[in-house]
Amino acid sequence: MKNRGEYDSALAAEYALGTLRGQAKLRLEQRIRREPELAVLVARWQELLSPLDRALMPITPPERVWKKILLNLPPASHQSRWRWDYLGWALAAGLAAVILVPRFITPPPEFSPAVVLTSSQTGSGQWIVSLDKAQSHLQLTPVNPPSIAAANSLQLWAIPAGGKPVSLGLIATQQTTRLPLEQIQLSRGMTIAISLEPAGGSPTGQPTGPVLYSGLLASL
Repeated sequence: MKNRGEYDSALAAEYALGTLRGQAKLRLEQRIRREPELAVLVARWQELLSPLDRALMPITPPERVWKKILLNLPPASHQSRWRWDYLGWALAAGLAAVILVPRFITPPPEFSPAVVLTSSQTGSGQWIVSLDKAQSHLQLTPVNPPSIAAANSLQLWAIPAGGKPVSLGLIATQQTTRLPLEQIQLSRGMTIAISLEPAGGSPTGQPTGPVLYSGLLASL
């Protein structure tokens, strides 16, 4: 029997693959908003699966391959082609698990989650902020973010306690963004925030729009 951690990992992987559907998907999205650890788990799976998605090209098998497979199946299977389609999907999912699970058990060492940025608006998603060991680069991974109008951009800020916000750069709305930390050294007690700005970023060097997401760097 799977323990809770293994069960959540399987759900997170299905969600990242896009195969989780219906009520199961809705329940997981509700948990993601309430449980930062689960949000980090989903973000890791999304990061691990993205290279596979970019590297693989779809290949359609020749018709003779399908015919040979069908001829070797029991007679009833000739009337149920969809069963083979389902079997093919299951084999592909199993192969992906064999390839990716070892990588998930030993996560890439370059970046480690530091803080989850959340919003007070229900259902508006989250962002996972990760840092490299040298704290020279920051990585932002979205989890269920809302769509942003073309007239706007999302801008990331580091806000020292009692200090002014420092821009860390613009971030993509639907994919992982990696930014160099050239303007500021991050430290405990800083707030990391995302504001909604005009396209291209704040014209003043300071946040001009509403803060959509924020989180406190409690440890590094």
